[in-house]
Amino acid sequence: MNTPQEIERLILRAADGDRQAFMSLYDLTSAKLFGVCLRVLRDRAEAEDVLQDVFVKVWRNAGRYTANGFSPMTWLITIARNGAIDRLRARKAKAENLDAVAELPDHGPTPEAAAVAASDAAQVHRCLDELAADRAGAVKGAYLDGMTYQELADTYAVPLNTMRTWLRRSLQKLKDCLSQ
Repeated sequence: MNTPQEIERLILRAADGDRQAFMSLYDLTSAKLFGVCLRVLRDRAEAEDVLQDVFVKVWRNAGRYTANGFSPMTWLITIARNGAIDRLRARKAKAENLDAVAELPDHGPTPEAAAVAASDAAQVHRCLDELAADRAGAVKGAYLDGMTYQELADTYAVPLNTMRTWLRRSLQKLKDCLSQ
């Protein structure tokens, strides 16, 4: 039977941790509370999510319920309505944040700058191809991969000072090639 006294009794038993009473409370009231959530949100999936949150709150806060002459459904509906309104506000805040992000200026390169950068990159690659393979590899290792002079010297099995000379001369050749 779905009387206010029965619902109140189930709430009080749920407050004592009675899972069966809580399940019965859910069975008796979930359709009505879902309708409240759906009316506020106008989205079935969100209303289902909020309804789940509502019953989690009821389970956790059933001990705070006091019989004060009001219908226990008023207490449950208030929880459902407030949960739905909170979700609606969160949805609006999220939409406003997305609008604000959409209005942020794009600090990326302009199409012209991107074209110039692509052209410069192609020229650098062309100039690297003019170097001997080991010299080009050493330059890439030092300036693109962050390898130390010692790591490069070990990789190419040359003395450290030879590696420094390779890099210095290779950079000079690149500079000359790029300035043409």
